[in-house]
Amino acid sequence: MRELTTARLRLRSWSFDDADFLFDMGSRWEVQRFIGRVPTVMADRAEAVASIERRRARNQHPVHGIWAIETLADRTLVGTLLLKPIPASGGQSVQRADDVEIGWHLHPDHWGQGYATEAGAAVLAHAFAAGLSRVIAVTAPENIASQAVCRRLGMRHLGQTGAYYDTTCELFEAIGGPRSTPGCASVVLSETERVQHAVEGIGQAVARGQGREQGDVADCAGQ
Repeated sequence: MRELTTARLRLRSWSFDDADFLFDMGSRWEVQRFIGRVPTVMADRAEAVASIERRRARNQHPVHGIWAIETLADRTLVGTLLLKPIPASGGQSVQRADDVEIGWHLHPDHWGQGYATEAGAAVLAHAFAAGLSRVIAVTAPENIASQAVCRRLGMRHLGQTGAYYDTTCELFEAIGGPRSTPGCASVVLSETERVQHAVEGIGQAVARGQGREQGDVADCAGQ
């Protein structure tokens, strides 16, 4: 898994030193309420340690991963962001080979600052630079805040689906590939350029008040 940075954030692998933060975040109902078909909160620190073990094992993949999000300024942990294959409903195989999801969960102390959008833009850029052609996101129908994040990331809303997580979700899609410029040939952006273009206007979007950004996507069940 590759470490990523943005103007304000560093996305890195989870460490066992992060267990107290992860337990604090995962034990809060306002964070967990939209995650999975039957949302639950962490009951003790041991659950956070076990979750970090699973995350670190998953992070051996060269493209997929579950990142810890921290601020560049003071290395304060603010949440998590994932890129991984999405489980199909009923234990069936996913419908498409490129069914890879992006998702994010942020600590309530750091909602409303645009961090989910900024980190999500970096991971989408990373995914497309690595050769993925499509990334999806699923949210609970009631999770308006995360749907707003998906739209700020330029993801297209495809309606509701029951294809994943054995529940009904709102489905969003981002498509990678060349960017066309009027009067010019299509060009493929470098990863740095993708991140720069993806995060343009984030500050303005948050300032315009396009929903309080919570970043609780209905994903990462059991992580």
